[in-house]
Amino acid sequence: MKGYVITFFTQQDRRHHGQLLGEWLVNLAREMGLPGATLIVGSMGYGHHRRIHSSHFFELADQPQEIQMAVSEEDADRLFQRLEAEGVHVFYVRTPVEYGSLGGEES
Repeated sequence: MKGYVITFFTQQDRRHHGQLLGEWLVNLAREMGLPGATLIVGSMGYGHHRRIHSSHFFELADQPQEIQMAVSEEDADRLFQRLEAEGVHVFYVRTPVEYGSLGGEES
């Protein structure tokens, strides 16, 4: 299939409607029936403000996170319409890809 890998970049302490933003995005993908979403925790990074974000022993709130989804063009359009309606502020990268599955069904 042709579609997109959408990667959202945030940090552990960001919230939307009282829920951690990374978890909220994964739950939104599930609620919308998207094929899947993965939350990846990073050890260090920086963003447009050039401030270092990292996981420290005493403070994990600043830990960087990525949320990745491989979706069809239609699902990407629906997702971004929903994010706009929700007023979500998050940086993303949307990359055109070909995706699919190999082998039989998993049990």
